[in-house]
Order: sequence, then structure tokens, then C-alpha cells
Amino acid sequence: MTFEVRVASMGRMPLPGPEVFWMAAWDEWFEATFWMTVIRRGTDIILVNTGAPDDLRELNDLWRASHPSGRSQFVRNAREGFRTALDRLGIAPSAVTHVILTPIVAYTLGNLRALPNAQIVMSRRGWIEDVLAPPLPRHVPRHIFVPDDLLVWLLTEANDRITLVDGAHEVLPGLRAWECGVHHRSSMVVEVDTSDGVVAITDAAFAYRNVEENIHLGIGESYAEAMTTYARLRENAAIVIPLYDSAVGDRHPGGVVSG
Repeated sequence: MTFEVRVASMGRMPLPGPEVFWMAAWDEWFEATFWMTVIRRGTDIILVNTGAPDDLRELNDLWRASHPSGRSQFVRNAREGFRTALDRLGIAPSAVTHVILTPIVAYTLGNLRALPNAQIVMSRRGWIEDVLAPPLPRHVPRHIFVPDDLLVWLLTEANDRITLVDGAHEVLPGLRAWECGVHHRSSMVVEVDTSDGVVAITDAAFAYRNVEENIHLGIGESYAEAMTTYARLRENAAIVIPLYDSAVGDRHPGGVVSG
């Protein structure tokens, strides 16, 4: 029995072209959509990411300062709220069995605490190197990766619900996650077996062009990881979901990816 896959927009933000396409698109802006992916099979309900927190001020302060135009700001409408998105799909937060985080950062963790029964799956390398013990100076503050209150919650109340992916991990039969890097140390590819073939979901590519035209992610941390990851996606995936490309909604009307 294969999985069904849906996507739901959690908000939008314009990004400078070179942030998406390495050393290119200098005078262009990329209109990013932040997608949450919903994967279902029977009673198994898995989310890839949970959207940004209710309070966007700190994230937007950081993003506003990242470009002299001040144009990079995260916005969302009433339909892009976390609970609203789940309601449209007929999902109660308590019914979610797993949440897979890629990357581990505030705008993917914003609604994690609303999922009382979900196993939390994330990269071991990212948990250590982005959050707990970075081997190099961080390029964004630690609390932007994981806010203080959420870090305490993860280390205490939710500690027994965490699964760390070490290289690769089968979350459920037909659902896999593997560490790919590229964007952050915590970035992964989630592979889902569906009736339409393997659906691969990742933040290692912001845009379809990253994979289809082999263009390194501008805000990526490793060119070598990007080339390796994109080649593997082209070879193994029937459908790729770049987690920030607004064109995902055009290619999959109504957010229906498979099933």
C-alpha cells in the first residue's frame, strides 16, 4: 500500500536571485513559497515541516537585514495558518504520527509543540552541528535554528519522541529520509513510495531549476553535496518537491502530488 502526498502553503517570501541560484540571477527576485508536505497511508500521517511560528518578528528582523532593500519578509494569509491547513485536510493535530524536519530551523519548527503524539525525525548531524556543538562559527544565531523554549522542550518533555537520522533511516516501510546537507547540516531528502513512483521532498533545492538544470543553491553550504544530491534526485525520483518553489502549486493543482 503506497502513500498519498499533499502540499500546503505555510507562507511566502521574496528571495534575492543569487540566494537561490549560485552566482547568478543578480537582478532577479525569486518568489518563494514555504511548503508543508502531508504524507498519509491509513492511520499513518506524516508531516514534513510545520511552518513558521506565530510571532514572525525575530525571523523577519533577520531576513530584512539580509538584503539592502529590506524586501525579504515572510508573509502569510489566513489560509496559510498551520491549524487551518490541517483542518482543510481533515487532520487533527493529535492524529499526526510523525513529523520530519528539514532543515532544523525556526521556520520549520514553529508548530511542533501542537503535535502531542508525533515522533520527531531529524538529522543527527544537523542536531549536533547546527544546534548543540557546531564545529565552526554559526552564520545565524543558535536561537534561529531552535528557539530557547523549544530547545528546552525537545531536551526534556519531547526527548523520548526524537529519532535522529544517521546517514539514512526508514521512517516507515516505503518512507525514507537521508542526510544530504547542501542547504544546512540538518538538510535531508525525504523519499516516499507512491502510486506515481518515488516522491522526493527536500530543502536542498529551493527551485526545480536547481535539480533540473544542475544549478547549485546560492545559500548552500556545499557545492559537492549539491551536485551529488541533485544527481541522485534526477536518477531516483519520479517527482521532486523543492520545498520553496511556488511552481510546486502549478505542477500539482490543489496541492495534490500523488494519490
